[in-house]
Amino acid sequence: MSTLTPVETADAGHGSKPVRAMTTLPPGESPGERQAAGPAPASLRPRLVTRALLLRFVSAVGSATSFYLLLSVVPLFARAAGAGENAAGLATSALTFAAVAGELVTPRLVARYGHRKALAAGLVLLGAPALMLTVSESMAVIVTVCVVRGLGFGVTVVSGGALTASIIPAERRGEGLALLGVVAGVPSMVALPAGVWLAAHIGYPPVFIAGAVASLAGLVAVPGLPGREPTGRRPPAATPKRDTPRPDGVLAGLRTPALARPCAVFSATTMAAGIIVTFLPLAATRANAGLVALALLIQPAVSTLARWLTGRYGDRHGSARLIIPGVVASATGMLILALTADPVAVICGAVIFGTGFGVTQNATLSLMFARVPQSGYGTVSALWNLAYDAGMGLGAAGFGAVAAQTGYPASFVLTSALMLTVLAPALRDRRAGSAGPGHRAGSGLAGWPRPWGSWALPRRCRLAFSAWPGRDGQ
Repeated sequence: MSTLTPVETADAGHGSKPVRAMTTLPPGESPGERQAAGPAPASLRPRLVTRALLLRFVSAVGSATSFYLLLSVVPLFARAAGAGENAAGLATSALTFAAVAGELVTPRLVARYGHRKALAAGLVLLGAPALMLTVSESMAVIVTVCVVRGLGFGVTVVSGGALTASIIPAERRGEGLALLGVVAGVPSMVALPAGVWLAAHIGYPPVFIAGAVASLAGLVAVPGLPGREPTGRRPPAATPKRDTPRPDGVLAGLRTPALARPCAVFSATTMAAGIIVTFLPLAATRANAGLVALALLIQPAVSTLARWLTGRYGDRHGSARLIIPGVVASATGMLILALTADPVAVICGAVIFGTGFGVTQNATLSLMFARVPQSGYGTVSALWNLAYDAGMGLGAAGFGAVAAQTGYPASFVLTSALMLTVLAPALRDRRAGSAGPGHRAGSGLAGWPRPWGSWALPRRCRLAFSAWPGRDGQ
């Protein structure tokens, strides 16, 4: 069965005024596949920055500012309250595990209550509990606040990421996701040092209040955002078949190789990112502190630029072909960073790794969104954020254990080699993505029903928290 999709054309009888026309897509081809097949003429490309996306930026800036403003301040507050170093670490751990829990349950919350309610709940849970720290220094209160804020953060990044994907036109999804990364990344980089500085100069209570206000202020944008009907009220055509994965299930997504493979690839690069932000300052002992700080500044800046360029390229030519080069660049950067005694190598490694990391961030997320219908956006957002969290945390923990036995240079080399192992699933994913008649990059995923027709793809995961910008689900 062919699928009709609206396209704007210029009617000769009406000057240059665009009119809506219906074009027929070949059997088995979705609008997303048609977009991935090649760039549309500039006059036909949909507008990227809309009122809805600007409102989404407001909520993203609010949540990112609130999270990073208090990220280092709360452990300092716990230590200043006499809780000690271990208790300060407990606060961060509570935030970490709660955020992961929040990410796991959010797809079902979005499916049941819709985007707006889930995002609003996340913003409230992230912001309001911070006010409790202005009236109590009890460690029990601090940990409780961290747990609730962690849940809020997890809900916010997943629901926000899914909502963003639904707002951005499919033809410009990569560019739009990169733009959100820039918008959310700026407050991420500014708020983290600002929180520590403000706590030292004006005290903790004003910082806690500011963190609460930043997140709660994002609520003003929520009513203007597009909603989505909960699962139970979807039209019959969008209801999943009995033998297909539930679009609101994270485990179902992990069992779907076309989503699991990009997750595995991305987690390898986030593992390296966690290692760099944690151990590069310790490994580069012969480099001065200013050089290491410059490397840690250059890396996210380059990543942000690479994400933007990747998004623009992917929208025109497909994101799948960029994943393997991104992995190779990331692994090369890690290998160069093994020369920790050479200042030039440290900077070059940061630049090359940052480029690869930015490419894989955008390419994997764009590809995963392109492989599911809108009902699966929550699952994709959860999987991608879990891959971010798992990679960052496991990378830092595992590298520390290995470095204690082998030393830092050898550990960087081993990490680079380990990263290259994900080329196997990346190559398999590329082959699967190009198989089948009429298939194009960015196509839909078998087993995930689409309301506009039938199609198929051959069948068949951070929170080492850092000031890293560019988490799309902010």
